[in-house]
Amino acid sequence: MPDSKTAVSGTQSAGQKERFIGLEWLRFFLGLYIVIFHTLHTYPSISSWSHYVTDIGFFSTSAFFVLSGFLLTHVYLDDAHRMREPVKSFLLKRFSNLYPIHIGSLILAMSVSALVGYLAIAPGDSDISLRFVVYDVNNDVGQLDWKSLNHTMSPLETGINLLLNLTLLHAWNPLYLTFNPPSWSISALFFFYLTFPWLAPRLRRVLHPRRAMLWVNLIYLIPPLIVVFTTNYGVPETGILHRNPLIRLPEFAAGILLYTFYAQQREAGRSMSPSRQLLALLGVAASIAVALFLLGRGHAWYYLLHDGLLLPAQLTLVYVAAQWREPKSRRIRRLASRLGGASLPMFALHVPLYAVFSRVERVLSGDPGLCLSNFRGCLAAAGDVHLWLYPVFLLLTVLFCIMFQEQFVVRVRRWLLRHLLHKTTRTHVDKMS
Repeated sequence: MPDSKTAVSGTQSAGQKERFIGLEWLRFFLGLYIVIFHTLHTYPSISSWSHYVTDIGFFSTSAFFVLSGFLLTHVYLDDAHRMREPVKSFLLKRFSNLYPIHIGSLILAMSVSALVGYLAIAPGDSDISLRFVVYDVNNDVGQLDWKSLNHTMSPLETGINLLLNLTLLHAWNPLYLTFNPPSWSISALFFFYLTFPWLAPRLRRVLHPRRAMLWVNLIYLIPPLIVVFTTNYGVPETGILHRNPLIRLPEFAAGILLYTFYAQQREAGRSMSPSRQLLALLGVAASIAVALFLLGRGHAWYYLLHDGLLLPAQLTLVYVAAQWREPKSRRIRRLASRLGGASLPMFALHVPLYAVFSRVERVLSGDPGLCLSNFRGCLAAAGDVHLWLYPVFLLLTVLFCIMFQEQFVVRVRRWLLRHLLHKTTRTHVDKMS
């Protein structure tokens, strides 16, 4: 991540924290890409090439973890590299920000799953239930015998996994994803938050952050290398590498170190010139292109790319976005803030939202008038999904997530903080976070 000896533009006045509008835009596009990653492949008409768009979806989640470490370090550490507020206050605020998103999306996902299984509109819907899961593997078993990976949880398993979801521990289940699969990232984020008060002040004091990022990256590659050389890419190793919070912690730690590097460069009056920013982004694009090629060269590459090989590209992307300064337009700044705020709800809500949208579309493309006289016949006459309506789904998802964040999450968060912290005043850190 090269830098030029130029003054940082848009310098903040004394006592005023820098705001990263570029990272708000990046958060939004990472969330949007996750939506595309999990939904675009459902359109048969583009199956011959859509995988080139969706194969690298894990890049977005990893970059989001890096970005989270970067932003939290900026907001919650002071100039002496200490926590700006008590650990209890920090954790309660982070919990109050995550838990409404998680619980709201969990209730929606469980409700939609039960409804989809009952109505059975699309092919395969009749198999869907709250207890239906698929074992995580990264080998040819799924292609050769998909049924062998299907599993119906027992009542005891269902209760245990519901408890794990309610306590934000579900990312620790290495066997399968339950209820609302993408929400494992919220579980991992909460674990990262638990480590932040101890981890961040120490990493913020590192004198050579680039060297430290290299060591973190090398450590991150150890688990996938062990799996590649000792297993057949099955259960539970695939789930462990995919979402185990301890395994994924290096991404968050690298984000903290990235902010340390950024702060050092800023204090030295250095920033990336536009030409070097463009060059860095071209390097990120080249890394993704190489990754797409390697993913077709064997299962081992998926593990290595998923857990470590793309971390330099993710760090570079976040670093470049951090260079983008605030636009003069207040409307654009407000739009970026709202879209960035909707990014985590997009991660959590897009699966049930697409389930609803696609089933409604199927009914409307069949014989919807029949629903008034023969409801089951109307469902049986359901048609197919159409690619030209996909942009409508994306737009509705973004709008819904903005409203969900602003009208539900923010209000529940304020209620929780009033009762958990026993205060109503908004501090500087509250406004920044």
